[in-house]
Amino acid sequence: MESTDVLICGAGAAGLTLAIDLARRSVDFRLIDAALQPFHGSRGKGVQPRTLEVFEDLGVVDRMVAAGGPYPPQRVHRDDGFEDSPFMEISDPTPREPYRIPLMLPQHKTEAILRERLAELGHRTLYGHALESFTQDDDGVTTVVKGAPLRVRYLIGCDGGRSTVRQALGVGFPGETLGVRALVADVDLEGLSRDAWHRWNDGKPEGMSLCPLMGTDQFQLQARIPGEGDVDLSAQGLEAMIATRTRRNDLKVHAVSWASAYSMNARLADRYGVERVFLAGDAAHTHPPTGGQGLNTSVQDSYNLGWKLAGALGGASDLLATYEEERRPIAAGMLGLATRLLQATRTGGGNRRGRAEQQLDLGYPDSRLAHGPNAGNRAPDAPVRGAAGQPTRLFHLFQGTHWTLLVYDAPSPVAARKALRIHRIGSDIVDDQGLVRDHYGLAPGDCVLVRPDGYIGAVARDAGALEQYLVSVGLRPSPDR
Repeated sequence: MESTDVLICGAGAAGLTLAIDLARRSVDFRLIDAALQPFHGSRGKGVQPRTLEVFEDLGVVDRMVAAGGPYPPQRVHRDDGFEDSPFMEISDPTPREPYRIPLMLPQHKTEAILRERLAELGHRTLYGHALESFTQDDDGVTTVVKGAPLRVRYLIGCDGGRSTVRQALGVGFPGETLGVRALVADVDLEGLSRDAWHRWNDGKPEGMSLCPLMGTDQFQLQARIPGEGDVDLSAQGLEAMIATRTRRNDLKVHAVSWASAYSMNARLADRYGVERVFLAGDAAHTHPPTGGQGLNTSVQDSYNLGWKLAGALGGASDLLATYEEERRPIAAGMLGLATRLLQATRTGGGNRRGRAEQQLDLGYPDSRLAHGPNAGNRAPDAPVRGAAGQPTRLFHLFQGTHWTLLVYDAPSPVAARKALRIHRIGSDIVDDQGLVRDHYGLAPGDCVLVRPDGYIGAVARDAGALEQYLVSVGLRPSPDR
């Protein structure tokens, strides 16, 4: 029987992110998808600032930004004209938060860039490979993929809202259908300017918008539709809908590359894992599209899970217990946010986004992995210089699969070891603007341990406490010490 360490089912944004993180850690895995080819629609088109930080770590942020663009202002059309307003609160980048403006990038382009990065790491998706069944025991999971048995140590379901993995596990998926049925489509459209996100009939059953898809020549059509009945998703059918709802006959739909009619749901899995099988992305939570949270929450699930899987494979199996503990409350909060935003749009309350949607303030302060003041919070960036005088940033020091220990104005209290990089602020790293000190609230002798996913794991001075923490997460001293 063939075997591998991890089987990832589903090659959307969550599955691809997890695959990239495992690949750069040299973990043996397979990524499969039951579909015959990649998804080609725009569904999740917003990449939030925190996810841009994740993509910087994975080595793809510049490609993402080059392929997309900023959100345009909203333009609400009325019988007597139109009114423009910003789509979001605009704020400049800061040293601690280098990305402050969400990126618009159609989902198919996001996933294409992730596939390209995965190929650079020597891996690819196996399309047309469906997970047919699995059974697990104390040592692993026996799966059947496309009729052939495959033995794995861990199985990860990234296979969407109708997840085969979740259903086979018997994990509940409670929530509610939100009473809104909608369509979304990517269309080639003539007659409308691309300088705004055009909206008509806000807060009404015939509400509709046409948003220029950055990085393409297309528009994304979003519209509320009746709760029951067929919807004509052809170019002719959508053109007729647009004409009726805009009361304009000059908007011509020349082609539809992707379209979907769906009912909005807000659901959260009862559990994120059972023994050696885990859920991530839409398999664990489904969101209404308001607020642009779904794809971002999914990517960050995988970013949280990847280093913990690698640690468990290396012997630190207790790390996996923190995955659900940390990520499920985040998804619950995002479901609440998206649902509130949906209600605001249904009552004509607008669609403007602000700080809450950017996900920069999310963290894990209640996690068992959070030790000391500010632990569990996102580790902020800051410009610094190396001792040789070259400028760099904390995020560049964090980038990669390792843990990072920042020791402020003192020798390191712990020994070097594999997967830990130690930087002495005031020695090999120069905090000439004092921003590391200010952002982290440090005094001489303080140590900040930053996790591989960019959150603060521990803040301590005591060598014994730091040593105990490092050992607990699988970072033992090198054998020659």
